[in-house]
Amino acid sequence: METCLFCKIVKRELSAKIVYEDDDSVAFEDINPKAPIHILIVPRRHLATLLDASQSDDRLLGHLLLVANNVARQKGIAERGFRLVLNCNSEGGQVVFHLHLHLLGGQRLSWRPA
Repeated sequence: METCLFCKIVKRELSAKIVYEDDDSVAFEDINPKAPIHILIVPRRHLATLLDASQSDDRLLGHLLLVANNVARQKGIAERGFRLVLNCNSEGGQVVFHLHLHLLGGQRLSWRPA
């Protein structure tokens, strides 16, 4: 999409501190981190929300989880622990409407769902 912030990052039209990329995904540091390590993992292909994914996206969705695994190891937080968050729509906390995972870690995380 032309106006999507994350699409612009994927296309290198906006700068971001990219920590991982491959043919299907890009991972970059969040500009408003909620933990010492806060990485956003996005598919290169625009999907506005998880609700826009279909059965044909099952490989892509699984791939995003494996990217999170790899980035957690790369950042040195895999063994200590980390959290993955996927917000869906406004009431779910989604602000940028391009499907993305939040990888959070680097400190003990408490449980604050709301």
